[in-house]
Amino acid sequence: MSTTARPVRRPSRRLSRRLPRGPLRRQAARSLRPGAPRAASVAMPETAGTTATAAVPAAMPWGPVRRGTQLVLGLLAFTWSMAMMLHAGQGGMPWDVLHQGLVRSTGLGFGTVVALTSVLVLLAWVPLRQRPGIGTVANVAVISLAIGPCLTFTAWLVPDPGPVARIALAVGGIVLNGVATAAYIGVRLGPGPRDGLMTGLVQRSGASVRLVRTGIEVVVVLAGILLGGTFGWATVAFALGVGPVVQATVRWRWLVPTGLTGTVAPAARTARPTPTDADLARRGREISRALDTISREHRDG
Repeated sequence: MSTTARPVRRPSRRLSRRLPRGPLRRQAARSLRPGAPRAASVAMPETAGTTATAAVPAAMPWGPVRRGTQLVLGLLAFTWSMAMMLHAGQGGMPWDVLHQGLVRSTGLGFGTVVALTSVLVLLAWVPLRQRPGIGTVANVAVISLAIGPCLTFTAWLVPDPGPVARIALAVGGIVLNGVATAAYIGVRLGPGPRDGLMTGLVQRSGASVRLVRTGIEVVVVLAGILLGGTFGWATVAFALGVGPVVQATVRWRWLVPTGLTGTVAPAARTARPTPTDADLARRGREISRALDTISREHRDG
C-alpha cells in the first residue's frame, strides 16, 4: 500500500447529502461552493454545551440549619429596624405609616395590626397565583411577635432621643433594614407577604418593578396618613435609600451566596475563550482528514 499522500478531492453533492447532519456535513456543503476556502481556513464550529442562554437556578451552598438561622436573624434585624424608625418619630417605613395609622384608629397592638395586615396581603396572593414558602410564614410570625419587644427595648435603650439621636435612629434603621432584607430574602425560602404582592403584580401586569413598588407604597402611605400615621423625611429617605443598601449588601457572598434571584446569569454560561490560530488550524486538519477518508472509501467502494 503506497504511503504517498493523495490530493484531497472535493466530495460530490451526492456524497455530501449522505453524510450525517452536523458540522461535517456543513463543511462538505461549503466546499462545493465556487470559491470556497480550504478546510484549514474554516472557523471552528461551536461545541456542544456552549450555546445555552437560559438562566438556571443556582445551587444553594448552605444546609437547612444555616438557612433557617439566617432567616430568623434577618427577620429579627428587620423588625428592629422598624422599631428604630418608629421610635425616631421622623416617619416610618411606608407600610409602617399604614400600620401606625391602623393602631391609632383601632386601638389594637402594633404586632396584631402587622399580623392582620399580612394576612390580608396574603389573601391578595390568591388571584395573583403566588405561592408562600417557609420564609413567608416566618416573616408574618417573627415580625408580629417581635415588634412589641423591639419597640420596648429601643425605648429602654434610648428613652428620650434628642435631634441627633433621632436622625441616627432613622438612618441606622434604613441601613439595617436594607442589610436584613438581603439576608432573609437571600436564603431563598420564600418572600414576605408585601414582597410577594409586588412580584405578583409585576408578573400579572407586565409593568416594571419600580413602577409597581412605587404605586403600592404611595397608596399605602396616603392611606396611613389619612388614618393618623406618621409621615416625615425618614419615610422619603427610606424609599430612596433602602434600594441601594440592599444592592450593596447582595455583593456579600458570605451573606447572600446566590444573589436575590438565585439564578446564574446567561452571560456567565455563554462565555468561552476565543479560538486561536493554532486551534483553527488543528480543527481544519481534522476536517480535511475526515473528508479524505470518506472520499477514499467512496472511491474504493
